[in-house]
This record gives sequence, structure tokens and C-alpha cells, in this order.
Amino acid sequence: MTNKNLLLLDDDESFCEVLARSLQRHDFNVHVTHSIATASEITKHNNINYAVVDLRIGQESGLEAVSKILSICPTVKIVVLTGYASITTAIEAIKLGAIHYLTKPADINDIIDGFGKNKGDSETEVAENPMSIKRLEWEHLQKVLQEHDGNISAAARALDMHRRTLQRKLQKKPVKH
Repeated sequence: MTNKNLLLLDDDESFCEVLARSLQRHDFNVHVTHSIATASEITKHNNINYAVVDLRIGQESGLEAVSKILSICPTVKIVVLTGYASITTAIEAIKLGAIHYLTKPADINDIIDGFGKNKGDSETEVAENPMSIKRLEWEHLQKVLQEHDGNISAAARALDMHRRTLQRKLQKKPVKH
């Protein structure tokens, strides 16, 4: 890899500091930002080859960031990193053009290896047990929210649920399988 310009987009400033230092130790030239608008500007004015994008950037969606970054520079290899993983968001991130999707905390080597994931891995282990009811609920809420373009009010109406109840459920970290 000759040009290793990397965009790091996450709203957690201390996390960015730590990850940026680790990436710099692996010879990446890191451009850190905490908003999608700034990420777009950095991508426009720099020769960005790689990006690490958080799924939640304040109230903004990392999925939107994936689309915007790739519309500016279609060759950027994007790894989506999140503490709020769901099957729906993983599928959407990949469909939008991200090359890999990882859950936090992720090892620096997993992130770097993610940039080389040009195709699927048929050796990936299949879970032995079905998802828990709480995890299924989380997945369903994410799917309905995605179907309503992230509009919480519209998703709440579709779920026949109060908007605040949905917001409260969405702010909880997803339960393990």
C-alpha cells in the first residue's frame, strides 16, 4: 500500500484519539472528524483511500456517511465500526458499499484486515443457537427504522408504539445473541 490516507469518522473524541494513534503506528495518514459534513469535505480535498466510519455519529447515521463518502470517491475502502450492531445495518452498510462491518471493541488488526475483505468468507462460523427474544426485538426495531429512513416517529407509528418508548429501546445497546 503506497498511499495510506485514512478518514476516521466517529463522534467519540477520546476513542478517535486512541484509534488514530494506533492507525498512525501502522503508517496510515489519519484525518479525524466528528461529523458527516466535515468527512465529505476531507474526502473532497484529500486523496482518501480508507475510511473507518462509526454507525452512529451523534444523531446522524454512518450509513449516510458511507453513501456520501463513496459518492465523492468511489474507490475508498470503508470499514463500518459500531457498538450498535444489527443484521439490518450490516446488510445495508455492505449494500451501500462498505467493504467490512465490525463491532466495537474491535482490534486494530481486525480493522486493518477489514480493508482487505474484497469478498465473503465461506469459512465464517454459523451460530449454534438461535437469537434471544430481546435480540430479535432489537433486530426488528432496526429493520423497521431502516424501512422508514431513520424517521423514529414514522417507525413508531408502524410499530404501534409510542415514539419515546421506541427512542428508549433504540438507545440501549443491543443484547448479545
